[in-house]
This record gives sequence, C-alpha cells and structure tokens, in this order.
Amino acid sequence: MENEIKEILLGLSHVNYEKPFINKRNIKSISIKKDKVNISIELNFPITLLSDEFETSIKEALKNLVKQPLEINLSQKIKSHQAQKGISLIKGVKNVVAVASGKGGVGKSSTAVNIALALLNEGAKVGILDADIYGPSQPQMLGINQKPETKDGKSMEPVIAHGLQVMSIGFLVDQETPMIWRGPMVTSTLEQLLKETNWNELDYLIIDLPPGTGDIQLTLAQKIPVTGAIIVTTPQDIALLDARRGLKMFEKVNVPIIGVVENMTTHICSNCGHEEHIFGQGGGDKMSADYNTFLLGSLPLDISIREQLDNGTPSVSADPKSKISMIYQSIARNVAFKVSELTEDHSGKFPNIVIKND
Repeated sequence: MENEIKEILLGLSHVNYEKPFINKRNIKSISIKKDKVNISIELNFPITLLSDEFETSIKEALKNLVKQPLEINLSQKIKSHQAQKGISLIKGVKNVVAVASGKGGVGKSSTAVNIALALLNEGAKVGILDADIYGPSQPQMLGINQKPETKDGKSMEPVIAHGLQVMSIGFLVDQETPMIWRGPMVTSTLEQLLKETNWNELDYLIIDLPPGTGDIQLTLAQKIPVTGAIIVTTPQDIALLDARRGLKMFEKVNVPIIGVVENMTTHICSNCGHEEHIFGQGGGDKMSADYNTFLLGSLPLDISIREQLDNGTPSVSADPKSKISMIYQSIARNVAFKVSELTEDHSGKFPNIVIKND
C-alpha cells in the first residue's frame, strides 16, 4: 500500500494552480499500521495559511485507499536555490528575489513590499532591501523613521517593520537629501547595504530594484546571488516594451524569471462601479506567453493601495482579509512555489578540502 500512497501523493496538484506540489524528497515517512496510517511530508515552500487545505486534499485523495484513521504531518523547510555560477550565497539569506521593472511608475515598490509581507504571512522569514539608491521609498511605505543599529561598528542590524527585516539607504541619509552619486559609488553602496547587513536566517530577501537596466541591475546580476526575478508592468504598450527589455536583461545574465506581475490592470469607479481598462488589456498575459514565463497575478488600480502605503502600512499588513491583500497573497504563493521548483543549491553540503604538506 505504501507505493500506492506515494503514487497518489505525487499526482496531487497545488491548490493555487494545476501542478504537482509533492515530490519524492518531500515524503519523509509513511507508517502503516493496523489501527493508523501516519504520513510525514516536508515541503520546500511556506505553508502556514494553506496547511489545512493541503491536508484536506491529501486525505480526500487517499480516502478510498486508506481505511484506517489517517494522520498527516505537514512541515516546511525552505531551501537555498542556485544563483549565478561563481557567486557565493549571502550569509543569513537562502534566496534572493529581485523585483524589477523596465520603467518607473508601474507600482514596482508597492508590489515588492506587499509580496514580502504576504510571504511573511505564509510562514517564511522575509527581508526587503531597498536598492533604489537615488529614490528610496521603503522607509516611507513601511512607516520607518529610525536608523539601523550596529553592534560591532562594522555591520548593521536590519530594521524590523511589520515583521520584515528591512534595509535602505533611506535610513542613513535625510529624506530630502539628493543622492548626487556616479555609478561606481551607487553600486558599491548597494553591495555594502546587502553584504554588511546582518540578515537573520532569511528564507527570502526581496530586493526592490530601481527601474531600468543600468548599473545597479548589472551589479546585481554580476556580483549578487539572485535566485530569480519578478517583472512588474502595467498593460500599457510602452510599459510592456520596457518590461520586455528588463526581462531580456535577466535572461542574458542567466537569472531565472520567476514570473510577471501585471499592475493597474483595471479600474473600478468607487461611485458608479463602472470597470475600465485605463492602461489597456491583456498585456501581462501576452508577455508571459511570448517569453514562456508565468503570470503571477494581476492587480487593479485601487486607491486603498496608495493610501495605505502613504500611511506606512502596506495593504497586506493594513487589511489582510481585503480583496487586494488576497491577490498579493496569491501572488506570493505563486512566487514561493516557483522558487521551490528551481534547482537547489548544495554547495554548503560539500566539505572544505584542505591539503597539508607534512
């Protein structure tokens, strides 16, 4: 019966979309006794909010096979995944996810912070790095007005906001001070913010990139271990054109594309309820199809997103049960599952070999 149970488990689809979510390595044990069957499964993505649904689907799938009382033990262990070859992982960070856009004004930063908070809700340890040196926005969006602490005078402790570990150049300079820096100084600062922050055992570090395909994006691709990238766009043709350039840049430097988020898909009038596609329609779907990637989700143009960010409490934190938050939650689940499908990093499992001359 054990082999039959395994076969059924391996064919079960993730509740978010039609794809198997259990592999052979996830199945830790199957104990079959006359009075009870116990199955232990360890998944490589956060499951806090969906554990009951996963358990129900497993029991439903096995009800005709298993007649004894069935106990399902679900747990999670998020693992590190491979980044670009030759780049070491960052201490305290398992997976780095870059959130990028080809142009400004498409809601990239709001998407990044809400995905980070949604992953936190799912049961992951999450941090966010504001990589927009010229125009940091995460301190305002997260309602942070303090400087990071240092314990040794060399490294910084991330600021904790809404449960996230956060770092931004905005913590270190006055909000109204313009950053009149050339490219090398900007990229050096980004590396310092990333590598001299004492990240505490993060499952995911979300990097909110500035728009475009310039120095910071290239530094990220060449010197920082990026697990995968999310491209944020609107349905507008001009935004899609720039988003395609951003996607192609990551492809050229061998950073996997996790998927596309289409922002400002539609607008519903708060007075009359009329729905209108202000920025066009179907652009995210077409882009995903053209590049054989995944549409992670589509978000409406909604005033509450802007209002909550201005107040320092992003949607997922301000109103976790709202329709908007549920969309972000679905996007985060898709992100986590897509990352779990990537090749795992096993470099830490190999011993260091030291050759000594006697």
